[in-house]
Amino acid sequence: QVQLVESGGGLAQAGGSLRLSCAASGRTFSSLAMGWLRQAPGKEREFVAAISRNAESTYYADSVKGRFTISRDNAKNTVYLQMNSLKPEDTAVYLCAARSGTGYYIQRYAYSYWGQGTQVTVSS
Repeated sequence: QVQLVESGGGLAQAGGSLRLSCAASGRTFSSLAMGWLRQAPGKEREFVAAISRNAESTYYADSVKGRFTISRDNAKNTVYLQMNSLKPEDTAVYLCAARSGTGYYIQRYAYSYWGQGTQVTVSS
């Protein structure tokens, strides 16, 4: 089993920044592909960003490309999501997800493990 705990959410103004963290435990972190997804009220869960287990590959949703950066520190068992130039439409619960694998994964059903989520609210 893998346990994922997100932190770093909160309230930001449009144009501002937030940095999310996700701490993993229960399995060798460097064996896990990681992703961030988000879910706004009344909407389906959507992919945000993904990173391969060795950080060689990353992938972003078009809606966040150029504004968000996913990264990981395998020594700290942590994955990050740096969010810049935030927009009100970025408001959602952000969830960290993980699975075994060598690549990156953009489909929400591809992930085996999920965190509880952290709320991000962007005011206009």
